[in-house]
Amino acid sequence: MAVMVTKSTPKPPIKVQVLRRFDTSAERIFDAFLDPVQAGKFMFATPTGKMIRAHVEPRVGGAFVFIDQRPNGNAEHYGTFTELTRPRRLAFRFAVEKDAKESDLVTIDIVPRDRRCEVVLTHEMNAKFSEFKDRVAEGWTSILSGLAATILSN
Repeated sequence: MAVMVTKSTPKPPIKVQVLRRFDTSAERIFDAFLDPVQAGKFMFATPTGKMIRAHVEPRVGGAFVFIDQRPNGNAEHYGTFTELTRPRRLAFRFAVEKDAKESDLVTIDIVPRDRRCEVVLTHEMNAKFSEFKDRVAEGWTSILSGLAATILSN
């Protein structure tokens, strides 16, 4: 009896995209993502949490980690930068476990518009997590709102 083995074709990743306009320069936005003090105020930070670790190695291949202490436990976020093109683009592999076997690709395109800029953030996630698409979009929208508040306060 012959046994046929078929490989299933993986589904393409799901893309979640959020856009926000800022009344500041592209350079200022780009730099905020790479400054651990500023990034610790908006990257994965929540109103009910306390950022207990914000570490950023601002280079291609460099890692970041943000740990937000929340009422129900610590929320950990890990990444490795795959592209840094100042002031127009940052890209990184992203996971919520330190040694995750799979990671998502997040690309942040910053488009200068006179003395302002527009940020287009694209999160490519495994299709098996499609039910979380809206939650992911809400999360990134909140992060970009936090970025705006951080820029205004500096």
